[in-house]
Amino acid sequence: MPDWRELALRAESRYRDGEARLPEDPDTRQRQLTRMANAANGAGLSLLMAGDRENAAGWFVVAADRYRESYPNAPPGSWGRLIGAVKTRLLAGDREGAERDARWAAGEDAAEAESPIGRYAACLALLVLGDWEEARVLADRLRTHEAFPRAVGDALAFIAADDPVGYTEAIGAVLESFETRDEYLEDVPVADTVLVLQALAERRGISVKLSSPLLPT
Repeated sequence: MPDWRELALRAESRYRDGEARLPEDPDTRQRQLTRMANAANGAGLSLLMAGDRENAAGWFVVAADRYRESYPNAPPGSWGRLIGAVKTRLLAGDREGAERDARWAAGEDAAEAESPIGRYAACLALLVLGDWEEARVLADRLRTHEAFPRAVGDALAFIAADDPVGYTEAIGAVLESFETRDEYLEDVPVADTVLVLQALAERRGISVKLSSPLLPT
């Protein structure tokens, strides 16, 4: 089992190091802010796995702020910043903040993006805002896109459709995909997408009990 406190300290150190060397040049700065956001996310995930939900939430909020701060100077189509902000707000349990960032993400025309990552950002935003019909339309497009994970698209669609049976099968497949991979964000072995989907499913009353070394107890 990983030493979650050690992983958290390592991630926090990366964040502080980036903070101390934050450049003024807009392009270099936005890339550094993204690295800091990823480190803060890693710290939050590690603390969550260690059972320290309060401090984990604080780091998730920091991550969301840095993702959003990095976006204005990022290249066009940097949809991952929107996804990161919304996901970390959900992980923090910050419903008001998640809705605020979801409205921001929805206003960036991500739904019209050619990239499935852009549509994913829009779909997450719509689910946070409770726009189930529009979210289902986007999710149906995602689940049939060859460049997007089918199980994640299925889970999004079943949340939007309020389908507990379909969601149970889909979220199990998403978890299995994490359990069979070798690489994780910031080298922190946590099924973060599962946690985000479960937070959205809980709003629909269809979240399910899951057990895995990659999920907090």
